[in-house]
Amino acid sequence: MSAPPLHIDVPNETYHQGLISCQVACPVHTDARGYVRAIAEGRFEEAYLIARGPNPFASMCGRICGAPCEAACRRGKVPRVDDDGQFVSSDRPVSIRALKRFVCEQYGPEARSAPEVLESIEDFIPPVAGNAEEMAALLRSGVSADLRSNKGQRVAIIGAGPAGLSAAHDLALLGFSPVVFETEPVPAGMLYVGVPAYRLPRAVIEKEIDVIRALGAEIRCGVTVGKDISFADLRHEFAAVIISVGAKSSRSLSLPGERGPGVFGGVDLLRAVALGEGVDIGHEVIVIGGGNVAYDVARTVLRQIAYDTARTAARLAGTSSVKLVSLEGLEEMPADTVEILEGDEEGIERLNGWGPVEIVRNTTGEVSGVKFRRCLRVYDENRRFSPVFDDAQELVVNCDTVLLAVGQAPVLSFLENGGQDVEQFRPGWPKADPKTLATTAPGVFVAGDLAHGTRLLIDAVASGKAAARSVFQYLTGRALEPQATTVHLVQDRYRREKGYESIRRVEIPLCHPEERLHHPEALVEIGYNRDQAMREASRCLDCGVTPVFDGSRCVLCGGCADVCPTLCLKLVTLSEIADSPETRAAIEAALGPDEDLSQHSAILKDEDRCIRCAACAMRCPVEAITMERVSYCTTWRTV
Repeated sequence: MSAPPLHIDVPNETYHQGLISCQVACPVHTDARGYVRAIAEGRFEEAYLIARGPNPFASMCGRICGAPCEAACRRGKVPRVDDDGQFVSSDRPVSIRALKRFVCEQYGPEARSAPEVLESIEDFIPPVAGNAEEMAALLRSGVSADLRSNKGQRVAIIGAGPAGLSAAHDLALLGFSPVVFETEPVPAGMLYVGVPAYRLPRAVIEKEIDVIRALGAEIRCGVTVGKDISFADLRHEFAAVIISVGAKSSRSLSLPGERGPGVFGGVDLLRAVALGEGVDIGHEVIVIGGGNVAYDVARTVLRQIAYDTARTAARLAGTSSVKLVSLEGLEEMPADTVEILEGDEEGIERLNGWGPVEIVRNTTGEVSGVKFRRCLRVYDENRRFSPVFDDAQELVVNCDTVLLAVGQAPVLSFLENGGQDVEQFRPGWPKADPKTLATTAPGVFVAGDLAHGTRLLIDAVASGKAAARSVFQYLTGRALEPQATTVHLVQDRYRREKGYESIRRVEIPLCHPEERLHHPEALVEIGYNRDQAMREASRCLDCGVTPVFDGSRCVLCGGCADVCPTLCLKLVTLSEIADSPETRAAIEAALGPDEDLSQHSAILKDEDRCIRCAACAMRCPVEAITMERVSYCTTWRTV
């Protein structure tokens, strides 16, 4: 069998930016490397301001973000070797989300008033360029007075979830007067009525939203568009409208016996508990679903079971057990691994690989159980949802209550009065330009779930910010375009924390499973203290720093490859790597087409192995290797 072709990237500007994989993976391009390294060095306020810069929900993301930055973290790709130099496993990524929570608790709205937070954000200049005054002028010109000259132009936003509030945040910064209409009695959408308090404290939500209010955004709760005010009136009274209602309606499975008492939507249960409303739940509960929402539902019900003192209106009296049944096997469940593990710890009874067939009811119409059939396969060979069942294998699980957590859908019935020109792919899902988020109706935009389906909190934030930019262009005729500023700074005496390469991931401290059930709002994650946060942050490989090789000075001694602890460097002749058209074209552009490639050498570097230790730079006898920091930030210009 022939070896797979070698893929070689020739370093350029984009290449170096791409090495900061955590920042690239974040939908709003938060400089996670920047705030993690600031934590490692004890610069906590600076760390918070870096984290908060592009993300108005930094505090909430620090607790519940799905953390695509961690999935991309290069620390999780570095091979671990034993004392004999043999590969053991890959390392684990830096706990970026928990580190964000740590600094938000120190300097975010949890610790300071909204005006104090805004003042510190406005005065902060990200430490990107060497010349602070030059960078300050550059950033301030990006939000200059001419971008803020839109007072008096009012923008209506339907839905006070993360997308709608992020749009309101940026529109307020741009000088508009956003007014957010929320049907619930509280703002934050599913963050409040969908995410349990044991994951996201209500005080954190309220304080972070206070910062958005302090910018000038108006939030009107308890106002239902289509009932208290028509969509037609909004379009008449406001210069533009953003629809960000989210997918809050539980999906049905249309099973026999599903309609009737004893069967509830999972998000309906979460909403009722969040708002302190009573829910008539029985003794034996089955939750159908395998995602994070299903676990939120199951773990919320479990907490109500264990809550024996200070009973509230949300108390689910008489419940005795909770079973979670998913179509997927354990390895395929879409829920986060931590949700599954913590659910198991808390006593959730899990049944994997079963698909519901019927809600069984007794002669009086009450739920008595659910009939399931064995699921042999959930996805086909192309990873498309295509379940295969074995009808011969059936299972009836006794229960008196069923909670469905198999997806949500939006409700846009308010478009019937004034929104007929908003075309929809199917009921509840409007057509929208994927880039501008504009619908087919002039001046009407979408954000959040309506723009991209149900995704992560940080995706909703990015969507809301994008909608705000599109509204700006629609109302002013000027586009906001990103401009990346990149700088390269030589690190003369670059050194790392002693032993950083061998530090194991610091596990996030958790409340004991028994203590979690003492109160429905008892936090599961305790979070890092100062020492734990600094130790975990010191594991960051600081991917913005990279060894840069000066080929004109290299004497081909091989010392850099010899001292590399992860064997990420290799010296080869150009003839060995010129087997792809792209690489050959790059070599010929540098040397000419007639050179004998066997007489020239190159250094190959495996970026997944490099731990930025600087051993190569320290070993080089002719100083042909320097450690350089590559940093970039984005400012916005009107065109």
